[in-house]
Amino acid sequence: MSVSPVILPGKALGILGGGQLGRMLAQAAQSLGYRVHVYDPDVACPAAGVCHKAVHAAYEDGAALSQFAAEVDVLTYEFENIPTEPLRALTGGGPLRPGADVLHVCQNRQREKAWLKAQGFPHVAYAEALEGDVRSAVELIGLPCVVKTADFGYDGKGQMRLETADDLEKAAAIFRGRRCVVERWVDYVCEVSVIVARTEAGAAAAYPPTENLHTRHILDVSVVPARIAEATARAAEALALAIAERLGVAGLLAVEMFVTADGHVMVNELAPRPHNSGHWTIEGAVTSQFEQHVRAICGLPLGPVAARGPIAMCNLLGDLWGPDRPPDWLVLLGEPRAKLHLYGKAHARPGRKMGHFTVTGETAAAASAAALALKAQLAGPRK
Repeated sequence: MSVSPVILPGKALGILGGGQLGRMLAQAAQSLGYRVHVYDPDVACPAAGVCHKAVHAAYEDGAALSQFAAEVDVLTYEFENIPTEPLRALTGGGPLRPGADVLHVCQNRQREKAWLKAQGFPHVAYAEALEGDVRSAVELIGLPCVVKTADFGYDGKGQMRLETADDLEKAAAIFRGRRCVVERWVDYVCEVSVIVARTEAGAAAAYPPTENLHTRHILDVSVVPARIAEATARAAEALALAIAERLGVAGLLAVEMFVTADGHVMVNELAPRPHNSGHWTIEGAVTSQFEQHVRAICGLPLGPVAARGPIAMCNLLGDLWGPDRPPDWLVLLGEPRAKLHLYGKAHARPGRKMGHFTVTGETAAAASAAALALKAQLAGPRK
């Protein structure tokens, strides 16, 4: 396999998507000396204010995409809901990393699970309901189970847990005509994610497993180190590394997994990009996930991935904003162990990710408890 030349600082990096991940990726790339161009239909996207050039056009606009690609030395993306066909049609410009084939697999739950099954990786048992016939798929899987749309799913969107026959009737109506997968419910003790960095040349490194705690299907707190057995942690890292290699990822791959009571891990979902559960790396690792993604797609040496010590990351959703006030930031700014990150979004709404903060502790449990206590204070009454 021929390997493309290393893309050194001073060159231009193009990011498809200008959300908070694109914003933090742009900031990391600029710290290394790269120029950053961002492509996003939204003129008010968070990354537009921190890049050298912003292009606002539809992801289906082949001409605009080609012009954008021609002006950068490497192209990447910060979320998966981008049509792959216009990307495959690109000619000239820098390479797309991770590639369009990786994006095609990971942006659709049915294709992702079919790929995991074909490759023999442990995954949640599922049945396909590609014509929207949820009942037939549930008959194969049984109750309890989870129905998920095949496309455009993240942060709990497009999914529903079924426990009873009444739930099934509701789901049959809600998902009628929509391409879905139905997953068997897993009695897991915790969810972890492992973020792998891999270069085109095959160099790879895995961050330690992150323990993820959710509220209403949205990530609430991530804790490092994950409170799992050492053997389970090593198995999770090995599984994530193997998946990244088999997919041929150049960049980052986040592998979300369930940990069962007997210590086994099985894959839930894949994301070929920086991941919400990896935000702890900005303060908690020598190399942040964003810098590591830049290093990986540019063919640079990968940075160290070890955690500096116990740390927790807490998402800040729009629910914390009152009708006439933001949260009390002095709660975080007055805590020496905490670091605040806001994404520059003008309008808060329930469920919208507005920022995050990290907090360190003597142990994972202490860091997690501190994060939850600080979050509770943010929403408290003003003096």
